[in-house]
Amino acid sequence: MIKKIINIASNKFFIIGVLICIQLLMFIIPTFILTGASIYFNMLFLLCALGTALFIGYSSMNPDYKLTWIILLLISPIFGFLMFVLFGAKQVPKALRVRDVALQKSMKRYLEKDTEIGKEIQTADPIAFKQSTYISNISEFPVYKKTKTTYFALGEDQFESMKIQLKKANRFIFMEFFIIDKGVMWNEILNILKEKVDQGVDVRLLYDDFGCISKLDPDYDKELNKMGIRTKVFNPIKPKLAIQMNNRDHRKIVVVDGKIAMTGGINLADEYINKKVRFGHWKDSGCLIEGPATWSFTLMFLQFWNYDEPLGKKDDYELYRMPSEYFKNNEDDGYVQPFSDSPTDDENVGEFTHINIINSALNYIYISTPYLILDQEMKTSLMLAAKNGVDVRILVPHIPDKKLVFSLTRHNYQELTKHGVRVYEYTPGFVHSKTFVSDDKYAIVGTTNMDFRSYYLHYECGVWFYNSSLIMDMKEDYIKTLKQSHEVTYDDCKNVRISVRILRAFLNLLAPLM
Repeated sequence: MIKKIINIASNKFFIIGVLICIQLLMFIIPTFILTGASIYFNMLFLLCALGTALFIGYSSMNPDYKLTWIILLLISPIFGFLMFVLFGAKQVPKALRVRDVALQKSMKRYLEKDTEIGKEIQTADPIAFKQSTYISNISEFPVYKKTKTTYFALGEDQFESMKIQLKKANRFIFMEFFIIDKGVMWNEILNILKEKVDQGVDVRLLYDDFGCISKLDPDYDKELNKMGIRTKVFNPIKPKLAIQMNNRDHRKIVVVDGKIAMTGGINLADEYINKKVRFGHWKDSGCLIEGPATWSFTLMFLQFWNYDEPLGKKDDYELYRMPSEYFKNNEDDGYVQPFSDSPTDDENVGEFTHINIINSALNYIYISTPYLILDQEMKTSLMLAAKNGVDVRILVPHIPDKKLVFSLTRHNYQELTKHGVRVYEYTPGFVHSKTFVSDDKYAIVGTTNMDFRSYYLHYECGVWFYNSSLIMDMKEDYIKTLKQSHEVTYDDCKNVRISVRILRAFLNLLAPLM
């Protein structure tokens, strides 16, 4: 017991949490003392709370965020005002926005758009052209041809392919993940990376500090750097009240020699390949692309890698581009368009790309997501598609990884099923896939969950596909998975206990803050 207490007390996450709570109390307690001791201070804070509510009402923030903050201000004006000042006034700090805008501009000149490909898509399918144009206009990433595609229905499949591809590396390996955890998966990958370092390959790794805070030692990046694996920790967690601590790198990227790239839901931890059972069987998915579209993922990685590099030490991106002639003999496998999303701009690329594919569906739209915490725009899109006669299906876990979040997911079932959306829970365990497939023509594989964190706070990435061979593989896998799943009906939702409904309704009010 004593050893357990010592381990908890020395844990980085615990220490930082305690220090942040102390700072929060040092900020809140004097405020309440002052407001209790003086009617003038009390009136001042009440006026500030009223002004904040008016500001929120007239702001351009998401209506669901508005409702949550205004309710908090009504319940406790002083506490609500303090929380908004600390955590709600700005989604992302100005310095972070300025930095990311500069990085985006520096990357833009390396992204050439092929207008002929755009004309091809426009002539063949105006719906596809609309979806692709949005991504090109907003995220700047172009659409490509001559790119082979492979779909991985399970994390185990992607893991085996990843090892094969890493062993082929001659020039460079770029890897970026939200979670890395020591075990079978990471140990095998690490051994390959060390071998490649010995062979003179430029091996680089980015991992998110929050995602790994309970998995890796605080100085693990230094250990890896000593091995020759150039490693950086994204947005290190610090013991201070700072909203940018919310902005995590949720992307999963592997690039080898600029020839292939991988992305999807899979992190580098044993549960993702079912070597460790946490929430039943872990159903995940990913994709591999081989061709000129890999260049977009190379740029995504280098953009993050270079954000803190001195001006004279930033990479020359062109050194990592494979000549287009290398892929000239690739067969056409439809159209492939990688994209990324950042919380530092005013555009929710991940969410709007999802809404675009939903609104464009004519026959069906099949969705997989671990979390279903939706704003009103997304709910409306899903329900309207179903009302229009589109077969809308959503696959979510049956065994949750976060119980409160799962309660919010289930809160959305009743309204969706009432309007014709079909919801399935994956009976064997946990679904971590983030996929969309529609009309045998369009698909998205990426890292973006259907929740507020992915849509508004995290850095995410994905790939949009049109007429690629992997689309039918995705559909086949989805239908196969539904056979192992339980459909939740509208009648099921109506029979939920009143106490559970009240809890879910309360949690739903706080959904944008979770």
